[in-house]
Amino acid sequence: MTAETDAPPLPPPSCPPIIGDVAPNFRARTTLGPRTLASYRGRWLVFFSHPADFTPVCTSEFVAFAEAHAAFQALDCDLLALSVDSLSSHLAWVHSIAQRFGVAIPFPIVEDPTMGIARAYGMLPSGATSSATVRTTFVIDPDGIVRALVAYPLSVGRSVAELLRLVKALQTCDAAEVSTPEGWQPGEPVLANPPVTADGLAEAGANGTDWYYRLGSA
Repeated sequence: MTAETDAPPLPPPSCPPIIGDVAPNFRARTTLGPRTLASYRGRWLVFFSHPADFTPVCTSEFVAFAEAHAAFQALDCDLLALSVDSLSSHLAWVHSIAQRFGVAIPFPIVEDPTMGIARAYGMLPSGATSSATVRTTFVIDPDGIVRALVAYPLSVGRSVAELLRLVKALQTCDAAEVSTPEGWQPGEPVLANPPVTADGLAEAGANGTDWYYRLGSA
């Protein structure tokens, strides 16, 4: 993680980032000290919100994220969590998880009591009557670009294994300039990009069912 930088004002809540946008920078207190979004440049980042501390679905997710932390780190990918709860609430919850489940939470949890970060990232539904964020996850690349986003309702826990697979797939696509088919797992065949010229079209088809669907290795 690079040195922290000052964070400019967050964008208005009417402009949440989408795939391809630069992720809005911010500075905030976390359970592991101050953080800025920009301090994660140079590494991949899974930035995710949870509705509230001391809730059952969120607790199950945090235990799973903690257990998968080393696997994300092996991909040069950090984890950063957020809810609108206070820092003291986050710290008490982390302590409770350690006491009750024997699991240490190794990644920071951002406090956002003003809801400024949550609104800038679209983590609060439009016109929400509650401060509880939905389960929104942003995958941000080393250049600070949003590469994927996933949102779950309050009642459904997300799949940490799928988020890990998603990061691996994005990294594979970037490294080899390929695409990944449905359910792809590391080591499985990938999809070559379709040709864009007549000559390329004539040469395609040997390694797949047709010119637009060609399996290969990364």
